[in-house]
Amino acid sequence: MKSWIAVLFICLGLALGPTSACADELRPAYIEITEQAPGQWSLLWKASANSRLGHSGEVIIPGNCKAEAERQREFAGSNILTRLSLRCEGSLQGQTIGLNGLELSTTDALVRIAPLDSAMQTLRLTPDQPAATLAKPSIISNVAATYTIIGVEHILLGFDHLFFVLALVLLLKGGWLVAKTVTAFTVAHSITLVGTTLGWLSLPSQPVEAVIALSIIFLAVEVVKAKPEDRRLSERFPWIVAFLFGLLHGFGFAGALAEIGLPEGDVPLALLTFNLGVEIGQLAIVAVALAVLYALRKFRVEWLQPTKTAMAYGIGIISTYWFVERMVA
Repeated sequence: MKSWIAVLFICLGLALGPTSACADELRPAYIEITEQAPGQWSLLWKASANSRLGHSGEVIIPGNCKAEAERQREFAGSNILTRLSLRCEGSLQGQTIGLNGLELSTTDALVRIAPLDSAMQTLRLTPDQPAATLAKPSIISNVAATYTIIGVEHILLGFDHLFFVLALVLLLKGGWLVAKTVTAFTVAHSITLVGTTLGWLSLPSQPVEAVIALSIIFLAVEVVKAKPEDRRLSERFPWIVAFLFGLLHGFGFAGALAEIGLPEGDVPLALLTFNLGVEIGQLAIVAVALAVLYALRKFRVEWLQPTKTAMAYGIGIISTYWFVERMVA
């Protein structure tokens, strides 16, 4: 009886989880301040039209800057774009930039400062720190740290990628086999991520997102149907399955990265560190899932199979919802 109570809580947790068709998208607010001529700057602010931040948030401009005209707002897809011309006296170093309303949201904001006479600076604002002081830029450390964190957040908050990795852990037995399979997934999605970001590959986003959901449904079904005496194709050649589906997931990662943008002149570094962050996030998921399964196997072995089955059903139900919604969107 206790085991089925645990299973019930797992099902409820999964059922109450995210069910948005945009589960793959990482949508931080984005602020770009570019110096067009000495002392003349343009400000671009992008936020999701579905968020409170997009409608009521306000950029805190540096104290030595003044707006030269009324702001202009427009819709671009699912985003609201705000443009503003600024006149700034002197350097922006030592000045503060921020986003009013960010502290009330659940998202982050990526800030890019591009002066004419010095290196570009990348900052990350959070609800806990909605404003930051512009220090002397160190482009390498800024870009590397920022895009590594974004990569980690994307795999942990991009729930369809998380579910895919989790389903692999539920399906396979043995930490080494899981590690090899997840590595194949990483290599594959890195190929299409880089190819798409650099403009070498292209696929329409809607069918890609639908097939990504379908790939998770496939793994969930494999988990439910797995039998010790009859190893299925996905269990015999898991790295091939992970690699093929990983190619599709890479297009999803590229779509998320396109929402954020890449720093000109440091695209390779941003791609490398974003991939590194994704890998760190994947390893964290694998480590936690393996630890939970090991604990169940050691202390509550009668809970192990019901738990795996319940999680597979929960993942499959949510992914089916995503698939249908993405097909009809």
